[in-house]
Formats: sequence, C-alpha cells, structure tokens
Amino acid sequence: MSKFYVIGIDDNQDQHFRPEVLDIIRSHSVFSGGARHHEIVQSFLPSDAIWIDIVVPLKNVFDQYKEYDEVVVFASGDPLFFGFANTIQREVPDAEIILYPYFNSLQLLAHRLVLPYQDMHIVSLTGRPWLKFDQALIEGHHKIGILTDNKEHTPSSIAERMMEYRYDNYVMHIGELLGNKDREKVTTLPLTKVIGQTFSFPNNIIIEKNEQRNRPLGIPDSEFHLLNGRAKMITKMPIRLLSLSVLDLRNRKIFWDVGFCTGSVSVEAKMQFPHLDIYAFEKREEGRDLMFNNTRRFGVPGIQSFIGDFAEADISDIPRPDAVFIGGHGGKMNEFVSKIVSVLNPNGVIVFNSVSDESRQLFLDAIESNKLKLDQSITIKVDDFNAIDVMRASVR
Repeated sequence: MSKFYVIGIDDNQDQHFRPEVLDIIRSHSVFSGGARHHEIVQSFLPSDAIWIDIVVPLKNVFDQYKEYDEVVVFASGDPLFFGFANTIQREVPDAEIILYPYFNSLQLLAHRLVLPYQDMHIVSLTGRPWLKFDQALIEGHHKIGILTDNKEHTPSSIAERMMEYRYDNYVMHIGELLGNKDREKVTTLPLTKVIGQTFSFPNNIIIEKNEQRNRPLGIPDSEFHLLNGRAKMITKMPIRLLSLSVLDLRNRKIFWDVGFCTGSVSVEAKMQFPHLDIYAFEKREEGRDLMFNNTRRFGVPGIQSFIGDFAEADISDIPRPDAVFIGGHGGKMNEFVSKIVSVLNPNGVIVFNSVSDESRQLFLDAIESNKLKLDQSITIKVDDFNAIDVMRASVR
C-alpha cells in the first residue's frame, strides 16, 4: 500500500516547518509538487532528492508514484480543500495519507479582511464550468468565496459576468499572492472597477452582498420580453409553475426546453432550480434575442440556447436529459418525442402542455408509438384562456 505525506504550504519563499515536518522531509528521498512548490521548498530537500513534477496528464504522475512506497507531496494551503489530497484519494483509493495542512487561500483572505467566514458559500472555478457559481449567485448567498484560475475565470471575467446578469449588489475582495510577505496584496473594489483589470496570480476572491436582490416564486408574465409583444405566446405563470412541479426538477440535473419561444420556462426553471444544467431549443430566429434579453433581465446565467429545427439539430454533444419540456413542436410531435427518447436518461420524463384535443392526441399517439406511458395529467384553467392539460410521460 502506498503512503503519502501531504504537506500544505503558502506562497511565502521563507517557509517555517514544525520539527515533525522537518523530520519527514529529512528522512525521505522522493518528493512531489508543482514547479512553484519546488522553488519554495528546494532548500529544505536532501541533496539526493528525487522530485516528481505534478503536471497534466496526471496519469503519468501517478504512474511515477507507483515506483515508490512513500512520497512526500507539497501542496497549496489545505490539500483537502479542492486540493491534491482529494486527487490522491480518487486515484489511489487504498493509499495511506498523512496530512499536514496549512490555511486554505480563502481562509487567508478572510483573515486579512478580518471577515467572519463561517457563513461563506464556496465555489471553485479553477478549471471548472460556471454552473456552481451561477447557482450561488441565483441563490443569493451573502458571502461567496471563489477559487479563480488565470484563464477563463479571472476576477475581471467574474465581475463582468456578474454585471451582465445584473448582480451589481456585491462588492469584491481580491487576494493576490496570499502568504507571500513581499508581494501579497488585498483589494476591495466595486465590480465596475474590477472589469478590465489584471491581478497577480495566484489570486482568489470573496464577493460580499450589500443589497438584497428579489427572487420571486413565479415571475409575472408581464415582465418578460415577448414574441412580437404577443401575450398568448408565453406559458402563463401558474401553468409554468405547475409544469415545473410535474417535471420534478429538484431531483433532476439536465433539463431540455424544446420550443422555448420567449424562454419563460427555462428562465423560471433556472430561477427556482439553479442547480440545473439547461439546454433550450427554438426554431424561430427571434428566440435568440428573447432568450438573451430575458436571461439577463431576471439574472439567470448559464442557459444554453440553440436556434433551428429541433428535428434536424445535432444533439450528439449535448448532455443527455433527465427532464424535457416540449413547449412547441411545429407539427413534428412524433419526431420530437422519438428523438428525445433516444437520449433520455433512465427515469427521465417528458412534459407537454396541451391546449386542444388535437394537440393532446398528438402527444398521446407519440408516447404510445415510442413506448412511453402517461403517468400524470392535470387540467388547469387560467382566467379566460382555454383549459390546459399538463401531461407527463415516462418510460414504461
């Protein structure tokens, strides 16, 4: 069984290790870490030390580890905080790990700010997509600690995304080179002053809310940008909320909105269930601007939209859905259902709102021919509009 000593350090070139850690370093010969870690700890290593650089692909790194019974690994901060100790547990599940953590970078930033952080929500954007960050914004956490990278998720790009979706109710604290006693810097700025600036890396940020943003349970229809101003071309709020309930979105991950028109169902779904990864399809070119404008008006980043005939769309690279809402079918109901069923995850569901006996029968015929079952149908009437049947189908 492999044994790893994982030692957390900061960015300080003048490290101070406790005697127990110094003994571990002196009594071992195989060490590992990033290039920056090597530079920091090199003076502590034995003259005959073997160093294994942690670089991608990580498979090559772990193949080298297999040659040794014990390896001393240097990592940034707390190695269990989105750190390399987690990677060791994943790649070598039976390994013995002895841990000597330091403060993680967000703890250091909170310490410098004298900012209590027990209520801080944490998101890593280091080489990760925006989804968890978008979720935290929509949920409206008071403090959000964010691990950045030096590519797509810099303080500037994060501030720009927040402003684009109207989350100007936060101030941003930025920590640069924390732990480096000569170059460390902590700055607090409004988002508008962050955009376009470059900050030394590594850095991290804490955004702190200074004003509450409204997050309604049910968005009024009148607040949406509409297709040619036509109020009938939107799924009405009570029906929208009922449809989301029938879709059981709290327990889903990937949601498709087929025939999104104004985008009201996608927007409401993201507002109420911000953990969802949403993909929306619409044939009409006008849908592009409608989705763009409505997602920004209501502050729901992350919805990916596709313009064109769904029956002809290439869906091979889109994550398989576990919930699908059909908002429009253009007379191709059976084609749509067949295409959806071909990629629908096990236990996935399809919901369709029927506005007429004809559309109801089209859906029933389509699910019958695709070996689905109708497991729920609820009739609802709003004001003087026709009654709507909210129908859900699933695999038999």
